[in-house]
Amino acid sequence: MILKILAVGDVVGDGGLSFLRRQLPALKKKHNVHFTVVNGENASGVGILPRQASEILDAGADVVTLGNHTWNRLQIKDFLEENRYILRPANFTGKAPGYGFRVYDGPTGLRIGVINLIGRCELDFNADNPFFTADRILSSAEADILLVDFHAEATSEKLALAYYLDGRVHALWGTHTHVPTADCRIFPGGMGYVTDLGMTGPANSVLGIRPQQSINRFLGGIPSRYEPADGPCKLESVLFEVDTAAARCISASRIDLLEETS
Repeated sequence: MILKILAVGDVVGDGGLSFLRRQLPALKKKHNVHFTVVNGENASGVGILPRQASEILDAGADVVTLGNHTWNRLQIKDFLEENRYILRPANFTGKAPGYGFRVYDGPTGLRIGVINLIGRCELDFNADNPFFTADRILSSAEADILLVDFHAEATSEKLALAYYLDGRVHALWGTHTHVPTADCRIFPGGMGYVTDLGMTGPANSVLGIRPQQSINRFLGGIPSRYEPADGPCKLESVLFEVDTAAARCISASRIDLLEETS
């Protein structure tokens, strides 16, 4: 069969969450999507609360992935243990709660494995090597389809991991920068790829926050808590189509929506 997988970029704030809830069900129906992964680590601005994770799942996500803001809302800690449909980066060090890899039921009995990883370049984060972590997971993964959300800053790190995992996973997408990239492609080994999905949240913003706050920071002003911008929202995502018989991704294409304003 042709398995259609929708990967949705980082949800930012209540505006992004509300727009996702309104748009995702119809989007999935329109494109006959079988499996959906949504990065939700900025649902509360920075971090995610249990109720927000539940809202993303209720909106139609099969899995919620996270990133470097996982621990900004410590209320999520117990939820990570209790709900198997939310993942935090697998290469977090120490005794981090939750899981970074799970296998989920897909259509026609397919087993779909999802890996959440975090990059180390420019993130200044004490994480294990994502390349070695991927090796460890893949050495024992029992899944028919394997997907990777690589939450990373550096495009070089994302591309390097893509070349490293080509032929071993079916799709790898980048998250974190909130800027959609135009490089959807199929690697020689049959892996679908895009450097960054983009974001789901305020369109007239700097990565989802009020532009003046970002300007203030670059002008050397006093730092303040980031606040999501107002105005219309956007949803940015990529649709991957995997030929399960050939075990190859055959298509990767952007699907971006912009909220209509009167």
